[in-house]
Amino acid sequence: MIGIFGGSGFYSFLDNLQEKNIDTPYGKPSAPVMVGEYQGVPVAFLPRHGKNHEFSPTRVPYKANTHAFKQLGVTRIFGPCAAGSLKASVAPGHFVVADQVVDRTRHRDDSFFNAEGTPVAHITFADPYCPQMRGVAIAACNAEGITVHEKGTVVVIEGPRFSTRAESKWFQDAGWEVINMTQYPEAILAREQEMCYVNISLITDYDAGLEGTDVKPVTHAGVLEVFKNNNERLMKVLLRMIAAAPKEIICECQKALAGAHG
Repeated sequence: MIGIFGGSGFYSFLDNLQEKNIDTPYGKPSAPVMVGEYQGVPVAFLPRHGKNHEFSPTRVPYKANTHAFKQLGVTRIFGPCAAGSLKASVAPGHFVVADQVVDRTRHRDDSFFNAEGTPVAHITFADPYCPQMRGVAIAACNAEGITVHEKGTVVVIEGPRFSTRAESKWFQDAGWEVINMTQYPEAILAREQEMCYVNISLITDYDAGLEGTDVKPVTHAGVLEVFKNNNERLMKVLLRMIAAAPKEIICECQKALAGAHG
């Protein structure tokens, strides 16, 4: 089964749709999970921010969301997201298939292995995103004629506010490409549950602007407008990925816990 975190509307493309109310050891997920099929492939869909975007990036129940997918038998997660650009060459409307993530959050429960009485597990996270599924995502973007950057580093900030100019310059000077508020801990929690995880960042803005240009700082209204205009393209890419995803798991994401307990 494939799991998709994202905004509302995607599940309208699925057949045999069912709503699943799931309880997990970590509470309820952001919303009931919509389960259906696309070209015979089972798909589970969950809006990470809730049906009405009621969860801020910090308050998203990441552990419950990820565990709900695990309970349903999901083996691969697609984690598309709206994101800002930190480089002039990565323009609004472009897609980035991220290969690295940098955590700059402060208030999030980011592991299934840090509770009292839980065995400690030291998870390899050198390559945060599934290399097998990254290739599938890149191919799907190319097939749709979308300008796609085949790698990029996502720096994840706490939110819900956007960056100051000083913070944005700091991230730009580090050489990172993308800024977002939800990729961490979503990606590491998927790895701890031994599910493949792939990101597609839909670029909506230039963060706090680009120094030396007349590019204006990001606004929430601006993000929504660009995302709305490109949502159909994203859906087409996701449908291609579902159809093209290999049926057999042959990557290391599914073996994250091998030798990880200490």
